[in-house]
Amino acid sequence: MARDPRRDGGRRGQGRGLRHEGARGARPATPQKPQELDGELGLPAHLVASVRTAYGEEGLARVAEGWSATRAVTLRANALRATREEVAVALDDAHIAWDGVPWYADAFVLADGVRERSVWDLDAYEQGKLYLQSLSSMLPPLVLAPRPGADVLDMCAAPGGKTSEMCALAPGGAGERAARVTACELSHPRAERLEHNLAKLGATNVQVMRTDARRLDEWFSFDQVLLDAPCTGSGTAHAHDEHAARALTPELAARVERSQAALLEKGLQVLKLGGELVYSTCSILPRENEDIVEGALARHPECELVPVGLAGIERVPTLPCRLDGALTVCPSRLYEGFFVAKLRKVG
Repeated sequence: MARDPRRDGGRRGQGRGLRHEGARGARPATPQKPQELDGELGLPAHLVASVRTAYGEEGLARVAEGWSATRAVTLRANALRATREEVAVALDDAHIAWDGVPWYADAFVLADGVRERSVWDLDAYEQGKLYLQSLSSMLPPLVLAPRPGADVLDMCAAPGGKTSEMCALAPGGAGERAARVTACELSHPRAERLEHNLAKLGATNVQVMRTDARRLDEWFSFDQVLLDAPCTGSGTAHAHDEHAARALTPELAARVERSQAALLEKGLQVLKLGGELVYSTCSILPRENEDIVEGALARHPECELVPVGLAGIERVPTLPCRLDGALTVCPSRLYEGFFVAKLRKVG
């Protein structure tokens, strides 16, 4: 199936191994020899073993079911250009059946069998009134809850789905100023795509910095920080995916973990006292999630974990998470595997 390169559902960001908006991954190194694959799933045996170790046989069975599912197409009404009702009418007029989402009024799940191409043909899509985005990737901005007038840092911003969502969540008005977002993107081609998407979606209160967020000067300071970090993309893998079988290597995991730790360290450095940071990945491996957050908390006793709180979030399928208040989303027909944690600098 053809893929729209502007879609914000392919791996999010600055390089996450397997791409989707959702996936942002490090550029995978070419393995010296073919990896050993799991016979049933056609995915790297080391990945399957890691999931089994983390979640047991029952958890692995749930994850395997999600990896094997045909995921529904999901999208978000872009509140900077249109209301939820306008997008609903556009879908209805195109005879595209849809359902809502309990934790986000602007989210839509399209009926089984509807593919992205049906959405690309809509005037509402061309006009930036809606945005194709995975449900899981909508969670981090909602958890961060950008405040009107706040200075917000998006550390790994391309292709812009979460950036524009944050702008839509805190647009200003009624005497309030919109949130001011600084969006970092290391890759120049991806920064160009980011700027294109932000312009199309009407996210004007954004400054794009073509830089590695790890190199931000320490005189920067932000009220809120979103770090949707580079990762292996283990939560978005598909059974018998040849790219995942080739690229999702232990070497990739080791590289992204170093990047994750360094990015989180910088994010906490530039976070103001009383400010909040959301750390997310599209991985379900604790070494990229709980381990990274626990390491940061150990280095920063001035920071604490804040529970992820969204009305309706109990309807999201989850995996066990050893950090009380953090969220590990289990891959399923509706959701990509994801991790979200919220930290606050308290003193």
